[in-house]
Amino acid sequence: MEQSLNKRTKWSYTIGATGRDAAYALVSMYLMTYIQYTMKLTVSQFAVISAIIVICLVWDAINDPLMGIIIENCHFKMGKYKPWILLGCVLNALIIVALFTFRPTGWGFVAFFGAGYLLWGMTYTMNDIAYWGMLPSLTSDAKERNTLVTLMSIFICVGQFSVAGVVPTIIAGNAVNTYRIVALVVALMFIAFQTLVVLGVTETKHKSEENAEHLKLKDMFRIFARNDQLIASGISCFFFNIANGLLIMFAMNFFYFEFGYSKADDLVFVFTVMYGLGTLLSQCAFPLLTKFFKRKSLLTFFELFACVCYAVLLLVGYGIPKSVVIIHALGFLIFFSQGFINMLIVVMLNNTIEYDELKFNERHDSIISTVRSFAVKLSSALNQGIVNLVLIISGIYAISQKISSLEIDSGNGLLQKEEVLSLADSYISTATDTQRFVLRLGIVLVPVAAHVICLCIMRKKYHIDEAEYERIVTEIQNR
Repeated sequence: MEQSLNKRTKWSYTIGATGRDAAYALVSMYLMTYIQYTMKLTVSQFAVISAIIVICLVWDAINDPLMGIIIENCHFKMGKYKPWILLGCVLNALIIVALFTFRPTGWGFVAFFGAGYLLWGMTYTMNDIAYWGMLPSLTSDAKERNTLVTLMSIFICVGQFSVAGVVPTIIAGNAVNTYRIVALVVALMFIAFQTLVVLGVTETKHKSEENAEHLKLKDMFRIFARNDQLIASGISCFFFNIANGLLIMFAMNFFYFEFGYSKADDLVFVFTVMYGLGTLLSQCAFPLLTKFFKRKSLLTFFELFACVCYAVLLLVGYGIPKSVVIIHALGFLIFFSQGFINMLIVVMLNNTIEYDELKFNERHDSIISTVRSFAVKLSSALNQGIVNLVLIISGIYAISQKISSLEIDSGNGLLQKEEVLSLADSYISTATDTQRFVLRLGIVLVPVAAHVICLCIMRKKYHIDEAEYERIVTEIQNR
């Protein structure tokens, strides 16, 4: 029988997600906002930075399975995963501080950003692949794995909200200095929480790993290609994360240009509270709902429900009253749905590890777990390109650059916060209804299409339901 997961390992592993996801949230949600509203860059320089992000994230996605092979082939006295978790978090924390601290101008900043962002992605991959690869190795018991995913998702939500909720309320009017302080605090959080994982988790070595041979690059592709359920869930994970990322990435620009620079900080804070509550409550509801409903039925319901909420959001201000209450309510419902879908897909993807082990008598936790990270990184690249393209095409970036000049003057002590907010509002008031509607289209249309594609693939191609997974695990244990 599978040895029960001990409490120290369970809590050290899940709590450890807090700092790492706070760090990831800071970069993924606010690095481009920091650049957009505190750096004076031409449209061409901003476009090059956008291209750099896309290229780096695509490389990062490719690098994920390569890192999985490295981890799979390295066995240290400290453990299979722990050295990479610790090294990755320390290096990544240093780079985060650098990205929000050093401020060369013009093309010098573009070059600095390119090198820094590339290193940020590669060092985060060290930590990310090792951390997620550790998850399926801790237990094969379905209930314990659901519990781990639920608890980890809760602490991920806490980490993300600690950044997403606080940053918008404190940056406007003194953004340059505030971002620098936030980056230092978050970097220290990252190191502290991942140290807890290293010290508190007891790694488990499965029997199928004892005589495992060293893997090569061709072996990685062989492992991917032979697992039809991994292919289906991996592609679905990619499309889901396209839908999952855009709303929060557009949020600050949406509220700035719909309600003004001086008022948006409180509104973004409430919106991120909805993000936190929606995601957190979805984690709490996950073990309850999965007791009474099949995973695929839940996936179908929440995918379609999220699409309906996005459609209503598109019409707010265009037939439906422009109410912050309606917008926040829709945000909560969307984030709840997407939080639940995320946990379903994580569990369903991880279950392909035992599926592969049963069919081929090999277990490759690190390799297969990289598919989730690969999908997240690749979707992030596409999302960043979409966001920046919408900002440039709509003309919103040109207006935001006027605000950037104000924030730079504030950082140099030339303007007071009140002056920055007042002048910024006057600039935003020049935006046209067409510009605002183009932004709204970017927020809604792509996520709806991605949700529909994700659902279609999972319903037609994924076949490991609850009964089938239980059969797989039982057969493996009885060998």
